[in-house]
Amino acid sequence: MTLDEEMALPEGKIAFVSNLNGTTLTEVSLGSLLAPLCVLSRGLFLIVFHLGKGVLPLSQGVHLLLDFMTLIIPLVLSCTILCDILHFVIMGLAIVDFAVLYFVYNNRRRPSQGSLHSTIDKFLQTRVESNMVPFVTVFRVLVNVKTAISILAVDFSVFPRRYAKTEMYGTGVMDFGVGAYVMANALVCPEARGKNIQGSKFSHVLKQFLSVWPLVLLGLVRLASVKSTGYHEHVTEYGVHWNFFFTLAIVRVVASVLLAMFPVNVSWLLALLLSGIYQVILQTTDLKNFLIHNDDRTGFLQANKEGIFSVVGYIAIYMAGVQAGLYLMQSRTLVKDWIKVIRNLLLTCFGLFITLHICQTYIEPVSRRMANLSFCVWTVAQSMLFISCLSIADGLLLYSKVISNVSLVSSSWNPCTNKKSVNSSTYDKIRQNLDALCLVQSVNRNQLLYFLLANIMTGLTNVLVDTINSSDVIAVSVLLMYMFINSLVIFIMHIKKITIKFW
Repeated sequence: MTLDEEMALPEGKIAFVSNLNGTTLTEVSLGSLLAPLCVLSRGLFLIVFHLGKGVLPLSQGVHLLLDFMTLIIPLVLSCTILCDILHFVIMGLAIVDFAVLYFVYNNRRRPSQGSLHSTIDKFLQTRVESNMVPFVTVFRVLVNVKTAISILAVDFSVFPRRYAKTEMYGTGVMDFGVGAYVMANALVCPEARGKNIQGSKFSHVLKQFLSVWPLVLLGLVRLASVKSTGYHEHVTEYGVHWNFFFTLAIVRVVASVLLAMFPVNVSWLLALLLSGIYQVILQTTDLKNFLIHNDDRTGFLQANKEGIFSVVGYIAIYMAGVQAGLYLMQSRTLVKDWIKVIRNLLLTCFGLFITLHICQTYIEPVSRRMANLSFCVWTVAQSMLFISCLSIADGLLLYSKVISNVSLVSSSWNPCTNKKSVNSSTYDKIRQNLDALCLVQSVNRNQLLYFLLANIMTGLTNVLVDTINSSDVIAVSVLLMYMFINSLVIFIMHIKKITIKFW
């Protein structure tokens, strides 16, 4: 490669991810069905394996490969070589999963339980362990995993351009990923989990302010590395000096201030007011024109206008996430109570998508660049849909556990047992061992580190590989290798019980 070609390469990569318009709302929503089906497939495999007299847990390597094959590989293929037939993939996987569910039902340990109707009635009265909400954990992990895949895949031609971040308006898969990441953090924040503030509200806010220093540091490190290496950067995403780490830090601090000033249970109202007022300002002032059409990058505000002003929208998304987390994190012990939660989630999705249609018709389309009202509504609606699908998959998996009397699946609901037998004690130990060999639990243990590792590996891969000109086979192979390295590192850390916390 000549010097001119090397100089042209970053500009070529920038052009490769610029001026894109996204895909349809339907295609983005369709993608929310694949991951839950993969989670269900993984759980059903373990149940059927155990029913077939297989001994669990398996070896460490086998569990890692199982999780990688059932959870990671389908997600990589779905946004690369299988993207154009994704609906057939989802239909096929759904048919297989329901066929296995039928097999488990026909081979349940106590066929004398009666008809399907009576079995379901008994299932609804089943008590579940309520110390955690598994599908929320899985949602947060899968958002992280999908983000890790996308940030590298977007640099390859095998990744469809309609999935990448949009330039001005539109709904790209990666646009949703950015908002979903903020939503995922909000769901389990201390306020959403109902943790009491220790000391004064001022000291709590100060503590939250100090706790975001890792994000600020990571933002500075990314800024320095990008500028020093000449790594390609799409300026209209966040600006010249801004990046997503800075957005996350500011969102957390401002949200902490708001939650210290107002009751947590009015977070939805704060989200509505913030996004609504911001949209009014966009509509009635020159701010929209400044954000979209003004190419002047002379001052700090002008240079980073997208990152600075979009923070308002992300704060609104965060507040909506706090409200959702506050509802989901409530203690519930009966299956029928969680069925009501799933129903309410689906009704919320329906209402939000209706609202989104109104916003896009009468106000303006979705814009990640501005994080406008439509973007906020879409992000929350799509997140609720994804969570709803995961909760349904978890419910089906729990039903399979109950009728098969097999609870050896980690990162999912477990039925309570009142038996103090040796068998129950043995099951508890096996389940703990399975948690120690679970990729979902591994990522959940060190989510920020996983995100950081993915960013580092993405930069390294771009230095070593000519991503734009790689064939589809090479691209998919590199992506799978990249995801396997990320998974292996985080898996080993989980086995060694290493948790990296900076505060």
